[in-house]
Amino acid sequence: METTNQTLGMDWENGQSSVQNILFKMGEEYYGLSISLVREIIKPLPVTRFPKSPVFVEGVIDLRGKILPIINLRKMFGLAPLEITEDTRFVDLQLDGLALGIIVDAVSEVMHIPQNLIEPAPPIIAGVEGKYLQGIARMDDKLIMLLDIDEIFGQWKKP
Repeated sequence: METTNQTLGMDWENGQSSVQNILFKMGEEYYGLSISLVREIIKPLPVTRFPKSPVFVEGVIDLRGKILPIINLRKMFGLAPLEITEDTRFVDLQLDGLALGIIVDAVSEVMHIPQNLIEPAPPIIAGVEGKYLQGIARMDDKLIMLLDIDEIFGQWKKP
């Protein structure tokens, strides 16, 4: 069962419903997105760039014969650029007919987040427009910004 792009589960310790997210970092901030959208997480591959594409589109990669556009969320969200490091990962996403990869600074973990710990997002947070967030969760002394992937990439989905 899915709701608002989050995979629902149960937190068996306290009987609360929860959402399963992959957590990743951009800078010092933690972000989460539904694990149901993630096909795989890979180390960066060579990117073929295209002229005149939006600044946040790094180009495409050949992932085992599949052409995958690579999106730089740092550029999309107006964050300072960062060189690719040993921790950098490409996250291969699939949403309703649209396959794409996003660049993240580091993947942290997969985590069940109880629904009661998710609060609505204020309109603007750390340079990321509020409309791109489903909410914010506080877990283990971390604030986790839960991304609304449909809102971010919905305009490019196939009809």
